[in-house]
Amino acid sequence: MELKTIQTHHVPVRYLEGGSGQPVVFLHGAGGLTAEDPFVARLAESFHVYAPFLPGYGDSEECPSLRDMLDFTLHSWDVVDALGVKDPILVGHSMGGMIAAEMAAVAPHDVSRLVLLCPSGLWLDDHPIPDIFATLPFEMPALLFHDVAAGQAMMTAGLAVDDPGFLQTYLVTNARQLGMAGKILFPIPERGLAERLYRVKAKTLLVWGDSDKLIPPVYAQEFKHRIAGAQLVSVPEAGHMIHWEKTRECVEAVKRLA
Repeated sequence: MELKTIQTHHVPVRYLEGGSGQPVVFLHGAGGLTAEDPFVARLAESFHVYAPFLPGYGDSEECPSLRDMLDFTLHSWDVVDALGVKDPILVGHSMGGMIAAEMAAVAPHDVSRLVLLCPSGLWLDDHPIPDIFATLPFEMPALLFHDVAAGQAMMTAGLAVDDPGFLQTYLVTNARQLGMAGKILFPIPERGLAERLYRVKAKTLLVWGDSDKLIPPVYAQEFKHRIAGAQLVSVPEAGHMIHWEKTRECVEAVKRLA
């Protein structure tokens, strides 16, 4: 994957690009994105992939003018326009899935295919979503992965979660990234999306890990109910980071809409 920069109205945007074939735009979750992301790399074996960083993520500039859900949605459409991509397969994970769903609701005739990997954006009082902003580093692997030990290794590049080097990098990076993510996720990830999902006209595929402890599978049923014609792929032995734990299954899901 090659790291590039484009200019939007508000801010320069860093993005990863690679592969060939049908265009796919991937929107990352609150945990961010790296050039070594296994899902993006596998996706690029079959598609022309564009994976933009949200402002404040990676080495991208922060953007104080992005203040609410509408700002994030329109910014993401500005990125697609700047990339010169028409009707890509729009794929989003977690927070990125929330943004992708908003994009499809706001501009229903500009998105024909939508893949949502355990998206955030809804809230059920009987099934509250854990507060990631109050979660300590050593608690994250158990919250995000089915295989906790393997997940910890993926998150820390083999370092212990209490390793000073890992903790320093994690805390500094998270302060910057979650400062941006908090605008739409804190204190709860509910910004009225439930009342807009009826506008989505895209052929929609939901992909959910059966072991997702952050956004439990009951939310999959709620999304399926609210998006007309949406189909659900439930993946066993997968947690919230389903695109890392079950990369092949997630890529195959995208291929179903190609």
